[in-house]
Amino acid sequence: MKTNLIGLPVKESELIVVELNVLLSNFQVYYQNLRGIHWNIRGKRFFDLHVKFEQLYNDSQLKIDMIAERVLTLGGRPLHTFEDYIKFNQLTVGKNVSNDEKAIHLIVDSLSKLLKIEREILEKASEINDEGTNTMISDFVSEQEKTIWMMCAWLEEEL
Repeated sequence: MKTNLIGLPVKESELIVVELNVLLSNFQVYYQNLRGIHWNIRGKRFFDLHVKFEQLYNDSQLKIDMIAERVLTLGGRPLHTFEDYIKFNQLTVGKNVSNDEKAIHLIVDSLSKLLKIEREILEKASEINDEGTNTMISDFVSEQEKTIWMMCAWLEEEL
């Protein structure tokens, strides 16, 4: 079995790169959704939500960079065009969302879909002992699960 310089099997690493690029594409759409709701939010909760959405999009921007750098570390090339992002997107695109509850539902739905992609990556990365990918994705998962819980609490809905 041929391994790369970081000791991972080349063929399996290439498959993880494909999955990470899917995640990267979906995170880019999530980021744009967050920017849109940050700009367009209206109502009595504007001040609190405007700041929260900014925190979330700043965090997602950091995660996008981490994913792209992991792709490079595994010997791949990160996707970087909107054409690619749309091609691999699995998230609902939130256009002109200004209602607070619709915005929060969009976030919860997006994070739920990101978690599904991330858990598939975790499974594949675990099979080849890719601890670098596992650690990064595990951190994402725990943060996103907590965010979903908090958003559901805000909505007064059960998980």
